[in-house]
Amino acid sequence: MDLGISGRKAIVCGASAGLGRGTARALALDGVEVLIVARDPERLARAAAELAAETGHPVAHLAADVTTEGGREAVLAACPDPDILINNAGGPPVGDFREWDRETWIKALDANMLSAIFFMRAVIDGMIARRFGRIVNITSYMVKAPVAFLGLSNGARAGLTGFVGGLSRDVAPHGVTINNVLPGQFDTDRLRGNHQRQAEASGRDFDTVRAQAIRAIPAGRLGTPEEFGAMCAFLCSTHAGFITGQNILLDGGQVQGLL
Repeated sequence: MDLGISGRKAIVCGASAGLGRGTARALALDGVEVLIVARDPERLARAAAELAAETGHPVAHLAADVTTEGGREAVLAACPDPDILINNAGGPPVGDFREWDRETWIKALDANMLSAIFFMRAVIDGMIARRFGRIVNITSYMVKAPVAFLGLSNGARAGLTGFVGGLSRDVAPHGVTINNVLPGQFDTDRLRGNHQRQAEASGRDFDTVRAQAIRAIPAGRLGTPEEFGAMCAFLCSTHAGFITGQNILLDGGQVQGLL
């Protein structure tokens, strides 16, 4: 399917690996001019080169910490008028809420709520003026199925979800859509790291922990960054202009709920 966005400009955050990279790949394959952003300059440059070779389209890159004002300003200086914005940041630490002080909470909010809101504030009026804009926030299936040890992530991402619910309706008349995509368990370095930490903490081996995680997924497997990216790219397409303010779950059926 031609997504109708060839030549559009996109900022993709957290795109040196995992779901962000999968999204950047899908957009570049459709001819979008992609700027990928992450904090590790070497890993990011390598990802940009590999994506360009794979997709046949140049992929720009900029190392920046988008949880800071200076980082966001640098990104917007490199791509001041994006048509597409993919907000994506790694989740905060797990643990017991009794151990989280104010500074810990502020870091979680900066990474998983406020950075996305400030990015949207910076680009939304330009999108409105051009009568086209697509914003996708990568959050987590834990927004729908929270667990206590992920409380920092639950709280910050739920706050972003609530904010988007209002803003998305306000900008919809101007051709701008905002949606959240809620990934379940995808085969990424981050998930492998989580499984390794769970194995070490429980005294089990990595393969046992990973197999148990997969058994909890009705689809019987982990998701792939490529299929995740395809969904995000579709939401950015001209065909998805009637989809906005939604929380789209990609979890292989793991969350047991109707809504």
